[in-house]
Amino acid sequence: MLDFSQFSNAFPTDGPNPYDQNGVRAIETYRKGFDGTLFIDRVLRALGIGQGKTYPPRGDNGLRSLHKQIIESKVTLYHKLSVLYYLLLDFDCTFGTQSQLAQALADESSLPQKYQILMRGLWHMDHKEFKFALEHLTHPSLPSEFADEIIIALVRHADADAHDYSLPLAYYYATQPIFKTAEALELFFGALAQTSVTEALVFARSFPQHAQHRLFEQLLASVIADSRSASTRGKELASQPLTGNEEKWFTDYLGSGEGRKSKNAKMVLQVRQIVTGRDRKPAALESLLPQTARIANTGW
Repeated sequence: MLDFSQFSNAFPTDGPNPYDQNGVRAIETYRKGFDGTLFIDRVLRALGIGQGKTYPPRGDNGLRSLHKQIIESKVTLYHKLSVLYYLLLDFDCTFGTQSQLAQALADESSLPQKYQILMRGLWHMDHKEFKFALEHLTHPSLPSEFADEIIIALVRHADADAHDYSLPLAYYYATQPIFKTAEALELFFGALAQTSVTEALVFARSFPQHAQHRLFEQLLASVIADSRSASTRGKELASQPLTGNEEKWFTDYLGSGEGRKSKNAKMVLQVRQIVTGRDRKPAALESLLPQTARIANTGW
């Protein structure tokens, strides 16, 4: 096994440097897209390597300094090799498709596959290559490292106009992480609510009552926020068999709570009245929601 504590054994000493002025500028652009924090920043911080903005190193001297900090850190050998592996992925990207520097290090050092998969996945996340990232980060051998941050990034970079949240949903269903932050939970639930009202309702029911109440109101807010989808999504939610608590939350939020401010609240409430049989006057609703006339005729 090569001694990777020697700089020349860890990195190529000739050829293009991924941390030249242009390379550093590109990395900083990616960082801005993630609100100032890359996933490699989180890794370095978790391992106690460097202080402040350690990555990207500036030029050859900066890389040598970072290599020294990695080698002298108090973490395990595999953690040190994992960081070197990530940095060599930068070199592979700069050198071109034939470059296999990161893989060569992994093979020479017998770096376990799970470390390779994790670091490659995080590297793709940092480069906004989300589909490639998920091919690695959903691997069953991995713990749900940085799950909240991954969900947040995937939701914020989804195509909101097209309501395409397939990637954050795929990551969640593949890894089943336990959310640690309210921000990640709310963003994920918002994505789920935009995708499937029924699945969002089932998801909300998996939480204790106080959290379920908050999520249910978030679902209602999502349904009535957009007039273009309020008819279809409102009908979907109003047609669900609700629990006693959910029925009360539904009526309170849309009838007298925060939701009453929306012009779509009355429409969704009336659909619910028809569905539950509390309103036998579907004609009065037709001007608001023509589609619901068919509901009344089926006896819902």
